[in-house]
Parts: sequence; structure tokens; C-alpha cells
Amino acid sequence: MKKRKGQKVVTGEKKKRFSFKKPTKRQVCKFLLNLLFIVVGNAITAAASAFFIVPNGFVMGGTTGLGIFVRNILSQNASVSPTVEEWAVQITVYAANIFLYVLGAILLGKQFAVATGAGTFLYPTFLSLYTPLQEKYFEHAQHGIGAGGEFGSPLFAMLCGALLFGLGIGLVFRVGASTGGTDIPPLIFKKFFNVPVGVTMWIVDLSIVALNLIAADINAVLYGVFITMISAVVAEKVSLVGMNKIQVKIVSLHYKEIRDMIMIKISRGVTVLYGQTGYLKQPCHMLLTVISSRQLVTLKSEVQKIDPNAFMTISVVSEVRGKGFHTEGVDFLMPQEEDDPPMPVEDPEDDGTSAAV
Repeated sequence: MKKRKGQKVVTGEKKKRFSFKKPTKRQVCKFLLNLLFIVVGNAITAAASAFFIVPNGFVMGGTTGLGIFVRNILSQNASVSPTVEEWAVQITVYAANIFLYVLGAILLGKQFAVATGAGTFLYPTFLSLYTPLQEKYFEHAQHGIGAGGEFGSPLFAMLCGALLFGLGIGLVFRVGASTGGTDIPPLIFKKFFNVPVGVTMWIVDLSIVALNLIAADINAVLYGVFITMISAVVAEKVSLVGMNKIQVKIVSLHYKEIRDMIMIKISRGVTVLYGQTGYLKQPCHMLLTVISSRQLVTLKSEVQKIDPNAFMTISVVSEVRGKGFHTEGVDFLMPQEEDDPPMPVEDPEDDGTSAAV
């Protein structure tokens, strides 16, 4: 094919690379749901900081902890106006988040930039929006039902702040997103030095909490340690709630009937594993399936009806993905042909001199 001067020829390979595939309705709904989790999660974490942690003088990890440190340093200077002190946390969070986001985009690539961009800017934005409401909030707290009671106590404020902060972080983590900020350095250390992310996050957050000893009271720092620990535990629990499933392994001579029951009555996928009994060293079949917790009672009852002597092990798994589980009401086409018998497994310790049982 002739090409004119200055004209670029686009090959079929390039056309395919830049082709746009229209997303399905399910993909759009999933994207909107994930976006909702990210927005709500950042709104909750910002509320925890703005209404419970920052006004009560507590310290914490993350970029918010850096902002509290800057505010405490400025408060020691009499020439600094109260307005500057009030907005010191928000400005520091914005600056630190943007710097770390740019650093992460350079070192971790475009995919990281897309996944972390929303959390990087949403959290400080919500924090800035909540700042003008702090004065009204505390006026209501002092004259409301909590006046002089537990609502106004530092311990209650610390617990509320830690629980809300962990809840918001957990919602963001649940959809595989990040809040940015000090979540980024652990990812960098993981990529270049293979340091576990969890270890680095604890080191970074507790280091920021300890840094506030320079300008904060020891009680505020101790509260900060508890806030960091409680919010981390809550975030982990929230990110996994509802995702834990039940894994069941079944060894039975009636494995065919049990397999058909799992696929037809419970509508779950099942895998047939080949093994060997430990004592008699005979070939056997083992069924592996994953079900929801509400289906466990039904499964145990049905297995007992088919084979009262069936051997079952039940365990909890953190997350399950794949066809045969997420698809409800699957219509399985049952195989009509006979299954191949399991192949005998040779015992590496058997030298051939032992008698067959």
C-alpha cells in the first residue's frame, strides 16, 4: 500500500491495541459501587479526624499526624494567628499527599496513579470541608446530652475517632483502593526492597506518632498509639467482613452422589481430588467445595443422609473468586459417562517388601 508524504500507516496490530470495548452493565455497576465505597470511606476517615482526633489534641499516624505535628509546632509561636493554626493540618495533608502521590506515580507506574488518585485528593478535600463545622460540633457537644458526661471525655472521643477512622479505611481497602498518603512509601519499599507492606506501614505510622513527642503532651501521644492500633484492627476486619466463606473437604465412597447433590441442590462448583488412604493405602476420592455460611447446615445434613460415615473437614477462607461460586443458581450439565477410577499413589517409603493389605 502506498503512503503519502507525512501520512502514518496504522497497522492492524496498533488498531487492535487502541480499540475501545464497551463496558457491560455489570462492569459499570461494579465501577460505580467501588467509587461509592471510596468516596464514603474517605468521608468517614476525614470526619473521624476533623471531629474527634484533631480538635481533642490527639496525635496519629499518616499525613494527618504530620499535619498535627506542624500545627503543634506553630501553636508554640505566639506570632502565628489562630486561623493559620486551624488550617495547618489541612494544608500539610494536601502538600504531603500530593508529594507522595507524585513520587509513587514516578516509581510505581501509571496503574498505581489511577488506583490511588481518588483517595489522595478526596481525604484532604473532605477534611477541609469539615473544618468550618468543628466549632458548631463542639458547641453542641458541650450543651447537649454529653455535657460533662462520657460524650465529652477524651477516652470516648479517642474510641470514636479510632473506630470511625478504621471503618473508613476498611471500606476503601475493601474495593482494592488506597487512601494515598503514607500508604505509598510501604508500596515503594515492597517493590524495590521486598519489605512486607504491613511491617513498613506500622513503622511509618508509629514513627510519625513518636515524632509528635517534640511538640505534644505524652498523653496525646499515648492516645495516638491506641488510635493507630485500634484503627488498623478495625480496617482489617471491615475490609474482609462478608467475604469469608466456608471450604469443605469430603472423603466418601459415595462421592458421586454427594458431588451431584452439591452441584444440583446447593448450586456450587465442586472439584474431585484423587488421593490415597493413610492406613490401607488404597485409592480414594475427595470432594472440595466452597460454600457460604448459610449453606453449611444444609450441606452437612445432605451429606449425612447420603453417607453417615463420610469424613468432612470444614475451614474458613478469607476470599473466594471464580466461576462456580459467584454465579448463583448455576445449571450444571451432569456427566453421563463413568468416572475414571483414581490412580494408585505409590508410597515413597515402600520398598516392595511389605505385604499388601
